[in-house]
Amino acid sequence: MKLMPYWLDTAPRFTGGQTDAPAGSVDVAVVGAGFTGLSAAIALAKKGASVAVFEAATVASAASGRNGGMCNNGFAQDYCALAGRLGRERANMLYRAFDAGVCKVESLIAEEGIDCDFKRVGKLKLAAKPEHYDKLARSQALMEKECDPDTHMLTRAELRSEIGSDRYFGGLVLRKSAGMHVGRYGHGLAVAAARRGVRIHENTPVTGLERQGGSAHRVDTPRGSLHARQVLLATGTSAVGPLGWIRRRIVPVGAFIIVTEPLPVEVLDRLTPRRRMTTDTKNFVNYFRVTPDNRLLFGGRARFAASNPASDEKSGAILQRSLVELFPELRDTRIDYCWGGMVDMTSDRLPRAGERDGLFYSMGYSGHGTHMSTYMGAIMAEVLDGRADLNPWRDFDWPAIPGHFGKPWFLPIVGAYYRFQDWVR
Repeated sequence: MKLMPYWLDTAPRFTGGQTDAPAGSVDVAVVGAGFTGLSAAIALAKKGASVAVFEAATVASAASGRNGGMCNNGFAQDYCALAGRLGRERANMLYRAFDAGVCKVESLIAEEGIDCDFKRVGKLKLAAKPEHYDKLARSQALMEKECDPDTHMLTRAELRSEIGSDRYFGGLVLRKSAGMHVGRYGHGLAVAAARRGVRIHENTPVTGLERQGGSAHRVDTPRGSLHARQVLLATGTSAVGPLGWIRRRIVPVGAFIIVTEPLPVEVLDRLTPRRRMTTDTKNFVNYFRVTPDNRLLFGGRARFAASNPASDEKSGAILQRSLVELFPELRDTRIDYCWGGMVDMTSDRLPRAGERDGLFYSMGYSGHGTHMSTYMGAIMAEVLDGRADLNPWRDFDWPAIPGHFGKPWFLPIVGAYYRFQDWVR
């Protein structure tokens, strides 16, 4: 079993990065070479801007390359509750932004000729309890009326056409959702950016940002410095660099994934005949999908803990038990990959993007980053060009989380609370 992401192990290695030290000046410096940073860099380069991207590790090797490869439209939280809190008009505007994220991924793949197995197979959200089904049904009825007619409910009896298990009590289908190979997607974005003249500096963490008269910035790295007219922070949960203000507002939560050996098609046809991107309604969520080479990817929260090799392996064992509970016929199936990553969660599980003290930022995707990061990268290119009105999160405040200064010391407490919630609700 490899303790590394399947996506990164089965994707080409990007070789178009800069070997020279950062120097000189550019129009825009982008901090972070995940989907947000690379999407923004491509959009800015199309506008004629000179762009340098700085990545502490390698292209798409953090959250962008460590997720489930799901481009799921719709909200992570309950639509009815969000519409009640924000108002239907605002909730619908945000819902359409999530839809636009999936469309942006699809169009960018086509424009840049990226081979990453993008397919609109839809998402299935499974009700873990009878009352969860009722809640999903209420949301679906309102969504169908307000913002998404491409949804429908499945009763428990109808689930047999979707999943080879009797464990759930019905589900919600969102037909616009898609899946892809995120490793090959990240590689393709980097190649496309470099082809357009973007300078990508891998293994080059930003260690300092200093505003120097007007709107100019000096960007410091261990390898050298350059000057940029504008700076976009696309760092997510990064623990590297001068990002204290952001770290007080994002909680890095571990998410863990295992991937099986390749499975016979007839087995997959029994377990997930429609090959949906599938998730459930628990706080300790489980999700699964089929990879392009017929493996079953199975992920979830498993534990409220940080990701590191020991933690990943412990979480992988929990996930394997959950997998076998759901699909007993996989009891003797070999697990080939196990890894973890950090999800950048905000307190309300909605992204944040904007400008503070002359620095632009977009992050906090809270588990929907695969497509929203791509979308927001392109949007932030417009914001940097003076179109702040296009930012769907422009009017959202972003207060610091009380007692949080970067290290999520409270995760075990949160985990215990959510386990209790899954038990009683």
